Amino acid sequence: MRRESPTAAGPGRDARHLHDLLTSVIDRTGAHIGALYLLDEDRQVLLMDATQGFPITIARAWSRVRFNGAVPVAEALRDRRLVWLADQEELARSFPGAALVVPYHFSLAAAPIHADDVGWGALMLAWPSGRTELSEKHRKAIEDTCEQMGTILREAALLGQPVRPHVRPRVLAPRRGRRLDPDAALAALDCLNGLPEGYLALNLDGRITFLTGPAAELLGEPASRLIGERPWEVLPWLNTPEYEDHYRAAVISHEPVSFTARRPGEQWLAFQLYPAPSGLSVRITPSTMARDPGHLMPDPVVRGGRATTATTLFGMLHLATTLSQAATVQDVVDLVADHVLPVFTAQSLTILSTENGRMTVLGSRGAQQKSIENFNRWALAEPVSGDVDEPMFYATRRELREVYPLANDDPTSACAVLPLSTPVRPLGMLVIGYDRPHHFTSDERATLTALAGLVAQALERARLYDTKHRLAQSLQASLLPRRLPQVGGLDVAARYLPATRGIDIGGDFYDMIRLSDHCAAAAIGDVQGHDPTAAALMGQARTAIRAYAASGADPGEVLAHTNRLLIDLTPNRFTSCLYISLDLKRGVLNVASAGHLPALLHHDGDTWLIEPSPGLLLGIDPHATYEAVEVALPPGSTIALYTDGLVETPGTLLDDGIDELCLRLSRFAPRPLQEVADALIGPAASDDLRADDIALLLLRSAG
Repeated sequence: MRRESPTAAGPGRDARHLHDLLTSVIDRTGAHIGALYLLDEDRQVLLMDATQGFPITIARAWSRVRFNGAVPVAEALRDRRLVWLADQEELARSFPGAALVVPYHFSLAAAPIHADDVGWGALMLAWPSGRTELSEKHRKAIEDTCEQMGTILREAALLGQPVRPHVRPRVLAPRRGRRLDPDAALAALDCLNGLPEGYLALNLDGRITFLTGPAAELLGEPASRLIGERPWEVLPWLNTPEYEDHYRAAVISHEPVSFTARRPGEQWLAFQLYPAPSGLSVRITPSTMARDPGHLMPDPVVRGGRATTATTLFGMLHLATTLSQAATVQDVVDLVADHVLPVFTAQSLTILSTENGRMTVLGSRGAQQKSIENFNRWALAEPVSGDVDEPMFYATRRELREVYPLANDDPTSACAVLPLSTPVRPLGMLVIGYDRPHHFTSDERATLTALAGLVAQALERARLYDTKHRLAQSLQASLLPRRLPQVGGLDVAARYLPATRGIDIGGDFYDMIRLSDHCAAAAIGDVQGHDPTAAALMGQARTAIRAYAASGADPGEVLAHTNRLLIDLTPNRFTSCLYISLDLKRGVLNVASAGHLPALLHHDGDTWLIEPSPGLLLGIDPHATYEAVEVALPPGSTIALYTDGLVETPGTLLDDGIDELCLRLSRFAPRPLQEVADALIGPAASDDLRADDIALLLLRSAG
């Protein structure tokens, strides 16, 4: 086999040099986790090339980071600066999504790797929490390492042999000190086997690499079955997310973790997990006592009581997923309340908006109406002084009353006040209330802070959606007639319902034109598309129909002229339309259709369809003609014009929908016309998931 010369240049040697630098900077700074990220060929994704101290099962979630992602290494490379996060709460404030994925205690630094104004990647290091700032010595070590890495990557690229990131992160072994004497190792093993407690070792991947005889006995399985396995996978009584979460917490935070578990047979075992250079050292102590690890374990335990962390994490991840589907502000309030109140055993939740120096309640759950009214009165009198950018936690009523005049009958005894802000602007606050005093642990504070970041992002999207939706509805309303003309002997009622899905402008329209003292015309239509072009076409269609109707053209001619005009103005857009003219003196009506649904005529208990020869949709053929049909209009007749949103429902044939509308018209026709309109539109109005807008126009001749 040909060996590579130690001085030979090439991607392999350069990669090894980069990995040596990574291992070296981890040692020099005392970090317990390090990772090297390199940009891919498209320079859009940072790929984790190598890591040390990072369990590969956890590292996979961080192995691909979008260049524009909200992740420390991506921001460090984008901004060309070192990003320092002293603790979990700071991570939660700046990168809420990342804090939820890794909800453990640690300090983190991310630094850019660049040379000659070209970015190549980023370096990430982590330490146990407790460092308020990065020392100048460690900062310089990181910057020097990144500079050396940038030089290597630049020179390799100039030689036409760029270093490409590995497909999967390469796991680097930590540097070891002196080798252990085999005799001393055997003596240590004999010593451990002679103790009543059990001892085992887990590698970074969570697999058992060593265990003593007493440990195997306490776990209830032979050593041969346990070696090489993860305890929570091979032992059914440890196979719950919270036990794996203890291992993750000890590895990532590099701090001791303790917990108790009950094995079959009612015996309790106390576990202590201590970080080691290559994984974790675990002590197992037998106990038949209740869950009291402090009584069993004289050693100080830094982290305990994480039994609910996994449950909280999964709850928050589920919330993050569902928030992506929230369309309106009310959706955000409902989803957050449904998930947060049970997870944190809280009793109330309120989302406040900050506008023009005042706070207003956007939505709440569990809060008493009297409490909301008291807050609104207080907010009117107390302007917001500055932007609240730090989360505040009040454990008792006394603490809360120092900042807010809590009423005596207000049940709130503790609360978390979390700022909602985006990189662009502050949005408001999220207030989570408890009806009894509540001590907020550091885990809760970090998780709630991360939660506020997710809620702020969802709230910003929802407010934008609501704004656009109101704008679309306002534009739609301006395109419909504000009032319908009065014609002697003719009663009129109209209804319009916008779609509840999406923010687009509806394409349905209706209109009525007074032609003389005893003659009138009416039109209803549906424009193709739901966008500004469709809105413009809707306005043009209404204007054209009005102009040609006023000129005295018959229904067929009105549609033919309108068709030619729309083709000239907006080609390749189609419109369905039904046009009728009524002569109340003669008692007749003329109807022409451009591919629209048939009108309904009700008289004396019977309802039937008015179906003229269906012409082409407007906007297809400039030479299209439209045939009108004359129908008798007995006194007291009711005519219904409508669009497809009223009769089309998923899984139902269109003809069945029209038949159902006929039955409803027959049932309600004896009522006053406005009540008839409400009855016909009622089922659609109560549907919160309307996929299309609806127009309805009713006309009734005098009896």
